[in-house]
Amino acid sequence: MVGPLLIRLRDLGLLVTGLENVSPLMSRAVIEAFIRLHEKGLIYQGSYMVNWSPKLQTAVSDLEVEYSEEPGTLYYIKYRVAGGSRSDFLTIATTRPETLFGDVAIAVHPQDERYSKYVGKMAIVPMTYGRHVPIISDKYVDKDFGTGVLKISPGHDHNDYVLARKLGLPILNVMNKDGTLNEVAGLYCGLDRFEARKKLWSDLEETDLAVKKEPHSLRVPRSQRGGEVIEPLVSKQWFVTMQPLAEKALLAVEKGELTIIPERYGKIYNHWLTNIKDRCIRRPLWWGHRIPVWYIVGKDCEEEYIVARSAEEALRKARDKYGKDVEVYQDPDVLDTWFSSALWPFSTLGWPDELAEDFKRFYPTTMLETGHDILFFWVARMVMMGIEFTGTVPFSYVYLHGLIRDSQGHKMSKTLGNVIDPLDTIKEYGTDALRFTLALGTAGQDLNLSTERLTANKAFTNKLWNAGKFVLQVLPNRDNVSGWQNIEACKFNMEGYLLRLPLPECWVVSKLHMLIDAVTESYNKFFFGDVGREIYDFFWGDFADWYIEASKARLYHSGDDSVVLVAQTVLLYVFGNILKLLHPFMPFVTEELWQALPNRREALIIASWPQSSLPRSTDLVKRFENLQALTRAIRNARAEYSVEPAKRITASIVGSEEVIQYISEEKEVLALLSKLDLDNIHFADSPPEDAKQSVHLIASEGLEAYLPLADMVDISAEVQRLTKRLSKMQTEYEGLKARLNSPKFIEKAPNDVVRGVQEKAAEAEEKINLTKNRLAFLKSTVMLSCSAHSTFRGLCSFLLLEAYYTQSSALITSPERNWLGQIRRLEQSIN
Repeated sequence: MVGPLLIRLRDLGLLVTGLENVSPLMSRAVIEAFIRLHEKGLIYQGSYMVNWSPKLQTAVSDLEVEYSEEPGTLYYIKYRVAGGSRSDFLTIATTRPETLFGDVAIAVHPQDERYSKYVGKMAIVPMTYGRHVPIISDKYVDKDFGTGVLKISPGHDHNDYVLARKLGLPILNVMNKDGTLNEVAGLYCGLDRFEARKKLWSDLEETDLAVKKEPHSLRVPRSQRGGEVIEPLVSKQWFVTMQPLAEKALLAVEKGELTIIPERYGKIYNHWLTNIKDRCIRRPLWWGHRIPVWYIVGKDCEEEYIVARSAEEALRKARDKYGKDVEVYQDPDVLDTWFSSALWPFSTLGWPDELAEDFKRFYPTTMLETGHDILFFWVARMVMMGIEFTGTVPFSYVYLHGLIRDSQGHKMSKTLGNVIDPLDTIKEYGTDALRFTLALGTAGQDLNLSTERLTANKAFTNKLWNAGKFVLQVLPNRDNVSGWQNIEACKFNMEGYLLRLPLPECWVVSKLHMLIDAVTESYNKFFFGDVGREIYDFFWGDFADWYIEASKARLYHSGDDSVVLVAQTVLLYVFGNILKLLHPFMPFVTEELWQALPNRREALIIASWPQSSLPRSTDLVKRFENLQALTRAIRNARAEYSVEPAKRITASIVGSEEVIQYISEEKEVLALLSKLDLDNIHFADSPPEDAKQSVHLIASEGLEAYLPLADMVDISAEVQRLTKRLSKMQTEYEGLKARLNSPKFIEKAPNDVVRGVQEKAAEAEEKINLTKNRLAFLKSTVMLSCSAHSTFRGLCSFLLLEAYYTQSSALITSPERNWLGQIRRLEQSIN
């Protein structure tokens, strides 16, 4: 199994070494740990009530038991008082009548006057051929539950077991390990516990000992692994005394030697260790580390045993103690898997040989990353064993991630059929997309894994790949030695003289340096989800969407080799650092792109981490953000007025002298990003003469733009389009208002549905007003265009506007169409 598992781990981009959990190295460590704990008195053999799984045929820990509220039955049964009349009986209420064969006493509350006369007498256990048990009093009894009479079955109830040990009562077991009743149950021997319950109740009814039964909600314990109902069972087991180990593990957190992330799990860790119980470590399985205990052949008493590191040592010890003729046999059971797993941080490194090279080099480690669901099963136990056997905590930090659930938030299970196989996911989306999706989760919080998330991050991977292809395309080839020498020299100057770079280059380098600091800080705080989002936003939102596009003005339109060199250098510098920052998340695509970059001499995985606190200019970042705001405003205006994508338009940029200076210096970038006519971009400190016939844009404080409307759209066509759109919106709005004005709808529809219609109506009304305003603006623009030399042309446009604005063209009569056609022809002749 190790081989296929390692292949899967490596497919996920993990660099791990293979080590079998059951190997000579591990076995030596497990045996040594058992013997040391036994010698200190921390491992002992004893009879104890355990959670027994009849299906798995093993004891399971409290942490492996899940409780669920389920419908059940409360059975009322008569217990006759010995020596009394037929009317002298006590009625007990129980949810498990089949355990009455294990009753050792009947208890009532000392202050319950109903039953005080029976205390000290004997009761007859039903269906047991007259077996007598004492009637006692104890404050443990809840006199308000059922009838206030409690049957004590210490072999099959945790609370009864504790009470019986306190009172010195015997322990009687009526259950076999497979969940059937044993010979103590008499005629019911061999029946399954649930079948025995049915038959027993039927027999009680026939003998007039059944009073009644009624529905009752039960808190049912079920095995986390098998799902079957757990049976409390007293058996001979091996246990670890946990309290002294837990105290040291608690102290490690209090002293700051161990930090649990997120912090809230530290409180859960403390609560569990404070209330810890001794742990059963014996499992009747065929596979695992056998318990290093040997018993004497021919002796039934398991109290006489030998603990040894080998069979030879056990035999020698036994003969020294019991005589030369004795033989020994090893305990057939194995240790709980968590016993060996608790030793993992140091047993894998050569312990108990603390001079082993791996142990000296790697123990203790810095951080353990694992799921929050095994904080108790594994993490706390590793801490306890690490401190016990090495004197130090095995790691300084524990980072707990959430569980991976399906898109609906359900836990993945074969029963639900919602299990996502990582290998299938990798085939469809790629390892890097899967890793990035998982890493974006928040510490301790479960992650709903959906195809939408995976698809989005696959697109991110593709975007990274395409950006890499672009960078490689514009860089000098590997054989161009002088070109690479120039880039290296330019890179040196760039890092030393940031402010000398052009605005877009200074902006993207400054943003990169800010990102490096933010990412490094988030990594140090283990905010891995924040790291991923920060890199994602910078790469896609800043580098790919803005700088790559801006660089094209340098690379393809400048005609200046020095300008091209700066753009090449910045592209390489920024993209290379992005790969470094992303590598822990996406190792495959980043390494592939890194190796493709010319002049790379080392693998990315061993490359140095980007340096922190590099220079940046917040003032120049703000300047480029103004350029971005201007570009967005022009792009939005183009979209609103449906300007053809390929059309280059005129623009007047207005601002202060300082703003105009740095914006005008990037005229080529602005023209490229906003699709402006490079020869018709005008810069001024006041609005242009045709401002009222232009779309006015406020990009930011002190920076505005005016886009002549006539240069953007065919006004007549735009009027027609908006008029049709307005008519459709008004129809939809009237339909929504009609629903809201209907008393039946308001009374019968759910509140969320009514709210939804109200929101749609408000949104529709807002869109109608915006469309009306735009039509009014078009109308005023046409009126203002009626200058002295084009009065008739403007009048024709105005008449057309009025016709379309007043009514839909579909409603214009035939004579009106002729009239409008004549106006169009007159207008065209003037044009």
